[in-house]
Amino acid sequence: MRAPSTRAAAWLLVALAAASGCIDVICLTRLNGYFASVVTGNLVHFGHALATADVRSLAGAVVAVGGYAVGVAAATVPLRHIPPGWNGRTAVVTSAEAVLLLGFTVGWWACAARPGYGFGLVLLGMAAVASGIQSVITMGAGVPGASTTYLTGSLTELVRRRIVDPHRFADVGGVGRLAGLVVGAVLGTVVLRTAPTWAPALAAVLVIAVLMVAVGLTRRAVTTGGRATR
Repeated sequence: MRAPSTRAAAWLLVALAAASGCIDVICLTRLNGYFASVVTGNLVHFGHALATADVRSLAGAVVAVGGYAVGVAAATVPLRHIPPGWNGRTAVVTSAEAVLLLGFTVGWWACAARPGYGFGLVLLGMAAVASGIQSVITMGAGVPGASTTYLTGSLTELVRRRIVDPHRFADVGGVGRLAGLVVGAVLGTVVLRTAPTWAPALAAVLVIAVLMVAVGLTRRAVTTGGRATR
């Protein structure tokens, strides 16, 4: 199978970054202050919870970090022996992320956007697993050094490149992913304030849209390649 071009993949990753920004702002503001994808922040929470013997906070950290690790492991197994780029297995793994986000959305609706502590941990775990899956999808997308869930490295590399070689154009894809994350967080916040029960649906829709576009581009590439060989 032929994968979408690197440029097309880069734009798809911007949409995934926006999905990450949306789901993270929901988890951060409504699920006990934890992120779905920012493991660094969650580990700081974990250390604070240990020092203060805050069992409830400690449970949240374990769920967030552990869920992310489970997602990474679950996505790595089916993708570990294939070359970078979009393919059928990537589509299946992305579908799994979409299902988790849809499940999160249904759960969010069921509790009227006001989950209690226990159910909040369940939702946090689902979001964290989805984020771990997305990180592996991003790493295998064929865009070197790309990330859509943890962007400290992306910002570091953008600034470093600008200082080392001021005349070199910036990494447009990196800038796009950073902007996508911010836009997703903004949109997630706006929907949380205006129609809170619909907030998680935005992240799910973005991931589903990426899946559909990527599959369409892949099929188009296969069709074009087949015609070219005739």
